[in-house]
Amino acid sequence: MAPRIPLPPLGRGQPERPVAVLDVGTSKVSALIALVGGEGPPRVIGSGQKPCLGLKRGTVTDFDKAEMAIRGAMDQAERAAGLQMDSVIASFAAGNMASSMASAEIDIAGASITPTDMVTLRQAGRAAIDPGGRSVIHALPALYTLDGLPGVESPLGLHADRLGVDIHVVTADTPAILNFTRAVGQAHLGLAGLVASPIAASLAVLDDEERDIGVALIEIGAGVTSIAVHKFGIVVGVASVPMGSADITDDIAAAFATRRSIAERLKTFDGAAVATTRDQTDPVIIPPAVDDGSVEPLKVPRVQLINVIRTRLDMLFGEIARALSGLGFVGPQARRVVLTGGGGDLRAIADYAGTALGCNVRIGRPRGLAGLPTAQEGPAFATLAGLVLFAAREAGDIWHQPGSNESATSRRGLTGVFEKLWGSL
Repeated sequence: MAPRIPLPPLGRGQPERPVAVLDVGTSKVSALIALVGGEGPPRVIGSGQKPCLGLKRGTVTDFDKAEMAIRGAMDQAERAAGLQMDSVIASFAAGNMASSMASAEIDIAGASITPTDMVTLRQAGRAAIDPGGRSVIHALPALYTLDGLPGVESPLGLHADRLGVDIHVVTADTPAILNFTRAVGQAHLGLAGLVASPIAASLAVLDDEERDIGVALIEIGAGVTSIAVHKFGIVVGVASVPMGSADITDDIAAAFATRRSIAERLKTFDGAAVATTRDQTDPVIIPPAVDDGSVEPLKVPRVQLINVIRTRLDMLFGEIARALSGLGFVGPQARRVVLTGGGGDLRAIADYAGTALGCNVRIGRPRGLAGLPTAQEGPAFATLAGLVLFAAREAGDIWHQPGSNESATSRRGLTGVFEKLWGSL
């Protein structure tokens, strides 16, 4: 068994610096400004949130509406923090996000491995990556090898004839990234980094033992469900499913001929993933779509509402199960799942997911930050919190350097983010 590769440490001992992060989703845009560095955990000093109507399935469909939501959320965070930020680190979950592995190897001729050798290996790794016409979001060194022996955590100083590395590559469709970058730019913000949403969420909700033994992080967003599989302390697979909690809302609205806003409240306050005995008889009042008195409110047992929810959940978790299988998350060691995202707030969702996937399931809530507003302590904000932790960590498993305001401000064009992500490999 390969040893666990620990996460890079938080950048403690350095002077505190402000960072801004942005989680742009199908239903909302959330922003945080935090101070990272110093001796304590990252400290939130400003937050903001705005509804978003400019995205569908995480993909920008209306630049003006997306810009308005991004700018509005950032303005709120900046006012609370008393700072104006030039750039942000943002999450990304669209563009049919997927992952693959690449590998590279260089000759050392029995010498001791030096930092120069590591740079050469990374250059060889970059050359080995074939995104197949897509764009690279992450290139993560997974496991190093010495003369074909895998599982080397830190090869510096060791002797070998050949030094190799396996690279976990996360890609997405280029147009989706370009559109997202443009929306952020229209809000007069530079893009300091782009982070796959489930990787960010993982930083906020998973512990080291889960990463080591093996765990799947499932983030149920409004329009997209994102998955990240971990093993041996590293991310080994990423996938996405174009379905989320907003589909449940739409199903409720259609089934009971009511408005989306009402359907959302019904899902939140009366809905559940698993019915109880009381749900068979307890009534739910459903107002009609047109509130002019011509149609009486509908009165149904709560179980009817839950049945609508269950139908969509069966479809969603069927796709999740197929995605997990495609990522190799199978067998006796693939039994831990952490569920997060806005869908994690649905009553009894962990019980349902445990039965549907045959796994031990818990709900992941963000941790590791000081000063996180109470309203943002739920699973819907795991990615947002994880972005701050990403920004606070020293470079290690992520090959592009996050949180550099100096480099970000000079890269405000549509292609700047790609230069940043690729150039640091």
